[in-house]
Amino acid sequence: MSAYGPKQTWVSALHMSAFGGKADMAWTQGNVRLESRLLLCSLTPDPISSITNPCCNRVLVGVVPALGEAMRRRDFINVIAGSAVVWPLAARAQQPATPVIGFLSVTFAGEQPHWLAAFRKGLGETGYVEGHNVSIEYRWAEGQYNRLPELAADLIRHHVSVIVTPPSNPAALAAKAATTTIPIVFNVGADPVTLGLVASLSNPGANATGINFFTSDLVAKRLGLLHELVPKAVRIAVLINPSNVTANEATLPNIPEPARALGLQIQVLNASNGDEIDAAFKTLVNDRADALLVAPDAFLVSRRVQIAILSARHLVPAIYPNRDYAEAGGLISYAADVIDAVRQQGVYAGQILKGTKPADLPVVQSTKFELVINLRTAKAIGLEVPATLLSHADEAIE
Repeated sequence: MSAYGPKQTWVSALHMSAFGGKADMAWTQGNVRLESRLLLCSLTPDPISSITNPCCNRVLVGVVPALGEAMRRRDFINVIAGSAVVWPLAARAQQPATPVIGFLSVTFAGEQPHWLAAFRKGLGETGYVEGHNVSIEYRWAEGQYNRLPELAADLIRHHVSVIVTPPSNPAALAAKAATTTIPIVFNVGADPVTLGLVASLSNPGANATGINFFTSDLVAKRLGLLHELVPKAVRIAVLINPSNVTANEATLPNIPEPARALGLQIQVLNASNGDEIDAAFKTLVNDRADALLVAPDAFLVSRRVQIAILSARHLVPAIYPNRDYAEAGGLISYAADVIDAVRQQGVYAGQILKGTKPADLPVVQSTKFELVINLRTAKAIGLEVPATLLSHADEAIE
């Protein structure tokens, strides 16, 4: 015994480099097997008894009076300081990993900042803040729909917790084809049941749920508004992206019946890149179309400035499936509130990160629709907007 307690009083682990040869022995204390080593120390001729802690595999060295009071005090302080470093590191190592959201878009990076703002707002409503307690991996197809499968596969390789597809049928389908286990929050204009994304709206089943904003079902309404805006128009051009097969299948069959009822003639024009948009307008002008209806498509939305400029240049009244067109100089748009739909995606993504299963989140259907009229554009092309139509507008851009 000494003033510092028994010779086997354990304080913590010391480095082994000061020790030479050893002799081992073992015994059992209670239910714990203890191993003792006699270590030859360069600081003293006396062997030092050490014990291996079976819980953490560290060597616990007994305090030996032969080392001297100063040595014991210095070793004790060093041990305590070392422990203060080890414990915070261990605590950090036990913190849960930050969840990662995969964001798969058919558009270009920076093309839809208001979509991203709305999505982050929805996440925030569930307590998640990008860069703080959640990360987002962005993938942009840049209008090339054939890139979507590989981009979706890349997100899966990054072990994302959920995949979010902002407004686009092809992006949602690519994500659905890529995984049957990772949750998906889609945002589509066509019927998600018909697309095969969910079993039903109220009970999605499987790993996908999301938002349905009805854009394809509004084709007849847009034709009627265009006829009200330009009652003398007969030849109507319809601009579609042939690469977006699902949107076209949901849009084109809904055109003939209302067109016949209004006495309209329909001409379909294809465009899947900027040059083809230019070519489509040349055809439109040469064939003397009276007005234009732009079909729902995320790529065409990304080219909204080009389309609005060409429409104004050729004095062609046009109606669009997204308010982004009207804000970019397009004449008139009628659509669901897509910004709120993207916000709702953020809410759903946050709920899924908290543990809710996609199958337990019913598909949300848009209930708010917006009619936006750009009066500056109307004036520029010499068109007077009927007062009755203007009175129904949710927003008039002047």
